[in-house]
Amino acid sequence: MKLLVDQFLLHLRAQRNFARNTIKAYQFDLGEFLSYAAASKAPGPGGLDRLLMRGYIAFISDRKVSRNTLLRKISAVRSFIHYLLETGQLETDPFDLITIPKKEKRLPRFLTEGEVGKLQDYNRPGEVNAREKGYYFALRDYALFELIYSSGLRRSEAASLNLGDLDLYSGFARVMGKGSKERLVPVGDKALNAIREYLETRPRPLAHGLPLFLNHMNTRLTGAGIALIFKKMARRARFARPMNPHSVRHSFATHMLDHGCDLKSVQEMLGHKNLQTTEIYTHVSLERLKEVYDKAHPRSKK
Repeated sequence: MKLLVDQFLLHLRAQRNFARNTIKAYQFDLGEFLSYAAASKAPGPGGLDRLLMRGYIAFISDRKVSRNTLLRKISAVRSFIHYLLETGQLETDPFDLITIPKKEKRLPRFLTEGEVGKLQDYNRPGEVNAREKGYYFALRDYALFELIYSSGLRRSEAASLNLGDLDLYSGFARVMGKGSKERLVPVGDKALNAIREYLETRPRPLAHGLPLFLNHMNTRLTGAGIALIFKKMARRARFARPMNPHSVRHSFATHMLDHGCDLKSVQEMLGHKNLQTTEIYTHVSLERLKEVYDKAHPRSKK
């Protein structure tokens, strides 16, 4: 069956809407599934029956993984099964009549506007340079934070930006999102000014493609590198709870809705495929509204 999985992964790579990380996750999850199927002595595609699928779901669940990890692994196997059905390798869907757990809906972690201000105050380049004896990348770090908070970018999107993707005059950035989908996002004045200041001192890049944000080797800064930078920024601001690029992206969406932006516009700026994905931020705003009401209204239960 490994040959069939390899063919399936090649099929995914040929589809332009599948990101590299998604294919890598599929490869890992399907490798795990193949090991389980082999241990269960499943004789090729014909052995992929309902009983095997129920056993596999129980096997993953027993490992105490999160609900979303469980669903990701099931999704990988289901996609593989659909491929086998389409190519005639399988006649019936073994997932028929199997109840799949629903996705866990967690409210995203975000920063208050006061916390964003605190992060900015503690990480202004002049302040950082004075405290850390001329930290060379203070301008870069500050520009990164302002850009992600201004435009709601994913860390991978910020890392992949090239100089030509940013229009400093019109205030827009061309972003390559998930599934290689391109979108234009507005960039605020504070972010544009921070990027201009960074570019004035930025060294000449050694990497191909003129990346916007560079690491200490003058090559493209990675998404993992951005995560480390944000962790350091939170430490400078003496944050008691974790802060990462994604929580800043969540903060962008929540604050936009709090200040009257419509949901459809936020969806487009975030690059969400479905409006349902963006709707979770309305729940965040409503939760905050309820908290304010409970604290302020004399007839509140609290």
